[in-house]
Amino acid sequence: MKYRYIAGACALSLTAACAHAQSLVKVYGVADAGIVLERGGPNGSMDNISSGVASGSRLGFKGKEELGDGLNAFFVIENGFAMDTGKAGQGGLLFGRQALVGLSGAAGSISLGRQYAPYYKALRDIADPFCTGLAGNAQNLFSTLTRVDNSVDYQSPKWHDLQAEVLYGAGEVAGDTAKHRTIGASATYDAGPLTVVLAHHQQGDMAGTAHSRNTMLVGRYRYGDIVFHGAYSRNRDLLGNPSRDALVGVAVRVGPGRWLASLAAHRDDYGRDAQARQAAIGYEYNLSQRTDLYAAYGHIVNRDGAAFHVGNATDDGTGTTGINLGVRHVF
Repeated sequence: MKYRYIAGACALSLTAACAHAQSLVKVYGVADAGIVLERGGPNGSMDNISSGVASGSRLGFKGKEELGDGLNAFFVIENGFAMDTGKAGQGGLLFGRQALVGLSGAAGSISLGRQYAPYYKALRDIADPFCTGLAGNAQNLFSTLTRVDNSVDYQSPKWHDLQAEVLYGAGEVAGDTAKHRTIGASATYDAGPLTVVLAHHQQGDMAGTAHSRNTMLVGRYRYGDIVFHGAYSRNRDLLGNPSRDALVGVAVRVGPGRWLASLAAHRDDYGRDAQARQAAIGYEYNLSQRTDLYAAYGHIVNRDGAAFHVGNATDDGTGTTGINLGVRHVF
């Protein structure tokens, strides 16, 4: 009889442990679909029912386990998909948005896998009032540096309002570690209403003989219900050609809604000196804490051979004018 009690206690203990482990795993996602009208494209106008207009539609799983002494293990796997067709996003990758595992503690966090570049996070989270979504997406003009495969990322703990992040993406080319290698870094000052980030991204080519470079300074300032945004970047492509980008924007909360607006500019500083300017305005109306309606308008003026398009969170776009109307649900 004693052995039965012991076996029963062990079974209850294991069940509780399993239940505890499951409680640390979170299922989350975004379901976003809208109407996208594109004008000014080389092949004429386009009217689309699109997915991921404000935010990329996704299904994700993330978890955390306490290992003791302040050390934690964590993971994130996130699948992107299209609400309009049901197809997988990011070229059909199973977890194309994110796939990473790591450890965190008093000394910071380190993670390995497919993850966001520090440069992109600075643009999305701090610089762009549209959060790289809708027709005002800053990446319509700024470099589209988003995720890095085969990468290891370290984020330091916050110290006197300062924090640093460093990312290394292995090129995984035999015989030369410089081929297709990615290096990214950012330094953040975040105190009260003011946040300033200096970010850098460097991407090597497949030959290992050249690399592109992007360096950006971004800022955000909160004043009550008004948030001001700004960014300035200097770029150099694989051929050594320089260019620069700039953005100013604002987000204003009014009741259950939020107005967004931005002006962005791009200029090539070589040869033809092509340039482009984008103006955008948008509105998000919260139906609840998890569901909102959105509308946005963006327009680009290209000059001297520039050929930029108005896209959104998941689509590069085809025209110089974009209009968005849709709904987003976060779960």
